[in-house]
Amino acid sequence: MSLRRTGPLWLGLLTALPAWAADPCDELPKPSVVVQRLDSVPALNLRYGYRALTALESPRARPGRQVLGLTRGTASVRFASTTPVIVSADGRWECGSPQITLTYGLAPLTVHVAREFPPDSCAYKVIHAHEMRHVETYQAHLAAIEPDLTATLNRRFTGGAPWRGPAGQLARRLQQELDTRWLPYVQREIAKVEVAQALIDTPEEYDRVANACDGEISKRLKADTALTP
Repeated sequence: MSLRRTGPLWLGLLTALPAWAADPCDELPKPSVVVQRLDSVPALNLRYGYRALTALESPRARPGRQVLGLTRGTASVRFASTTPVIVSADGRWECGSPQITLTYGLAPLTVHVAREFPPDSCAYKVIHAHEMRHVETYQAHLAAIEPDLTATLNRRFTGGAPWRGPAGQLARRLQQELDTRWLPYVQREIAKVEVAQALIDTPEEYDRVANACDGEISKRLKADTALTP
């Protein structure tokens, strides 16, 4: 997973104003948060045999089970930010307005089907359909967490006055908070999908797939095992 901050600081200068004058920091744009969800369009990979897929899934694979298909996604979380800043005339303090964009999703997202089962076979269609349930679960979860991510970040960054502090420190404070608090938070929210994914790979579902297509999958695995020294 990665976090990136892009964009320069926008600098202004605060002049000395009488007490009755408007707060110069009011000239800053309002703080903002934009949340963007990556389109999780899966790539299809048919290069690996079931033994290689089983090794890729180990140690998560159930003991004694062969992995015939596999869906793998890499969580991607990126924060980009710019901070318009106004600096006091004496250069000692500044106020800033965070402008934050969160982009999150799964990239890449890949569906594997064991190469022992060609695309025109019944077995391939059953295995591929099972893996697409995983894809749909990923996509539904990413969509489901978007409102909470948006609301949580808005509560933190857009509900108050501009940030104020010693000159030259606001952008660093923002970056540190994104790194240490909000990047792990988004990662944890994405990872919660594993609970739903585990509910798909039940023993009953393994047996259903293995015995589909008049036992084509079980026969193929038994024949392959018999040929293996």
